[in-house]
Amino acid sequence: MEQNELSGIVVGSAIEVHRHLGPGLLESAYESCLNHELELRGLHVKRQVYLPLNYKGKKLDAGYRLDLLIEDLVIVEIKAASSIEKIHKAQLLTYLKLTGLRLGLILNFNVPILKNGICRMINS
Repeated sequence: MEQNELSGIVVGSAIEVHRHLGPGLLESAYESCLNHELELRGLHVKRQVYLPLNYKGKKLDAGYRLDLLIEDLVIVEIKAASSIEKIHKAQLLTYLKLTGLRLGLILNFNVPILKNGICRMINS
């Protein structure tokens, strides 16, 4: 499956979750429900994926975890914040660089309409 098609399925799944739950819950609730929704759609999803930091040739555990990794191609970071901030974008871009992956999504569920809480990022 191609990354753009995959991101479309992820966004559609997130909209479905948001329709059922609405804003105001913890990130972990949205993460669990989105994981389930994506699996219902036949996708392979990993949750809380350990991401080591390579520093001067040594892999270090710096506490980084990807919220969701879809089909080993797309990183999804879940937020339940008042808005997507620059630091959230920087975090996702760093994760893309560390993994060598190209596409990531920030999904902020704490908005009345989910399309206003989606940020798509490309690692060029």
